[in-house]
Amino acid sequence: MDLNNSNISHSLQPQTKKKQKMRRLSYITLTVGLSLFASACTAPVPKDPEALAEYKRNNDKYEPTNREMYNLTTTVDKYTLRPVAKAYVWAVPKVVRKSLSNMITTMNEPVVFFSDVGAGKPRRAGDTFARWCINMVAGVGGFIDVASMVGYEHHDTTPGMTLASWGIKSGPYLFVPFMGPSSFREAGGSIIAVGLQPFNYVPRGYGLITFNWAYNILGVISSRADYLDAMDQLQRDSLDPYATIRSAYQQQQSAEIKELINDHRATTPAWYIK
Repeated sequence: MDLNNSNISHSLQPQTKKKQKMRRLSYITLTVGLSLFASACTAPVPKDPEALAEYKRNNDKYEPTNREMYNLTTTVDKYTLRPVAKAYVWAVPKVVRKSLSNMITTMNEPVVFFSDVGAGKPRRAGDTFARWCINMVAGVGGFIDVASMVGYEHHDTTPGMTLASWGIKSGPYLFVPFMGPSSFREAGGSIIAVGLQPFNYVPRGYGLITFNWAYNILGVISSRADYLDAMDQLQRDSLDPYATIRSAYQQQQSAEIKELINDHRATTPAWYIK
């Protein structure tokens, strides 16, 4: 089960514009269809005050559908992605996996940068830009996280978090098949993230389309490998893994959004002396 977003690159050649329009129409149709299906499978609103308070706290009006999607995802994951992730951990040395993870993080920094800018946080955006420049040059294309060594720690800012900083509500909790926990706001942010990823605008003929596919596939496997032990323990020990994942996701989202909104640091770096 992948907790990250996977982007599929599209060619910008004129002859593919008609196909792109058809894909967009298909995505819109699928989204509307899923929304209508979900609306037909909403959990009944409880009347008991205590149960009603928990219902509102969970923000999971589509729980019956979400649980079905969770069960489907975990079943498929058990026989596909999990074995691949275990083989990846077994075959690839830890130091190499760490380097590949650093590269994946570096390649996603443009999305973080534009999200920081959109949230009106110039200092965070500056740190992200510095991280990208340092790691791309001194870090050999991002394989070595030199930026963290010199004080530029990585932080996560997604377009969905930026929308939250604008006051846009999350909407009901969603469990997206094969992608994991989300919400209507985060799902919209994921679509925006595709548009913010520079690799999606690389034309054919430069070899980077193949790199983009490899980058996304590696990102999925690497992310699943990072959660191998945690997910195994969750499935083994938790009385309700679905509810545990939902709670952890919502708490993490709330904490990260709060951190973003409360980041009022001055634009000038701390080491800068006038």
